[in-house]
Amino acid sequence: MNSILLKEAWQGVANCSQCSIRNSVLFAGLTEDDFLQIHKPINQFQIKSGDKIYSAGDDATSMFTLRSGLVKLVQYLPDGTQRTVRLLRTADVIGLEAILKPTYKHDAIALYDTEICRYPGSAARQLAMTNPALHHELMVRWEKALDEADTWATEFSTGTSKQRVSRLLFTLSKEQPLNLCTLFSRENLGAILGLTTETTSRVMAEFKRQRIIIETSPNKFTCDLSKLKQIGYS
Repeated sequence: MNSILLKEAWQGVANCSQCSIRNSVLFAGLTEDDFLQIHKPINQFQIKSGDKIYSAGDDATSMFTLRSGLVKLVQYLPDGTQRTVRLLRTADVIGLEAILKPTYKHDAIALYDTEICRYPGSAARQLAMTNPALHHELMVRWEKALDEADTWATEFSTGTSKQRVSRLLFTLSKEQPLNLCTLFSRENLGAILGLTTETTSRVMAEFKRQRIIIETSPNKFTCDLSKLKQIGYS
């Protein structure tokens, strides 16, 4: 874990000014003067796969940007079972509740080794009141979160097991080089799609036999996007 002061971050210590996602993150439109209004540090963290960033009900004091990796948001049902309600990837913002709500709604758990930047929600709220660009970007992020929630409700929770698995694989691989998809445990896949582990494993095995997905190394696959799209959306 490495704490980086905002002024240092702006000046490029730890290569923040050269960050490959610099133009995609929440604070992309801020000037150096904007940064100087914030008197608390930005912290960078390395999160191991399976580690929790925050839990549902924790005080929502910070927001987080993913520099790399993959994070799931988990909601617990009344019977104690869990359901993954969203996946967040590079440049996504976690913990938007810190803008409007007192506590986090979900557990945020790393699915891969993940690097995040943490910044205080109070600082973001303060700047949002004086900086139209940041306020607009916050609204864009809220809208994106709502759109993704709709996608989860319609694409990943309805249809046959083959359709659900193919839609998720298509979504995870369509923007990656060589249509490469890095997956996680069958239990996690089942929690995302509302399927049992056995059903998820059976569909994955069938897709491998049909060479719709080809495993290049453990849990890494190249995907036939046209076939996945045909199965998932026909």
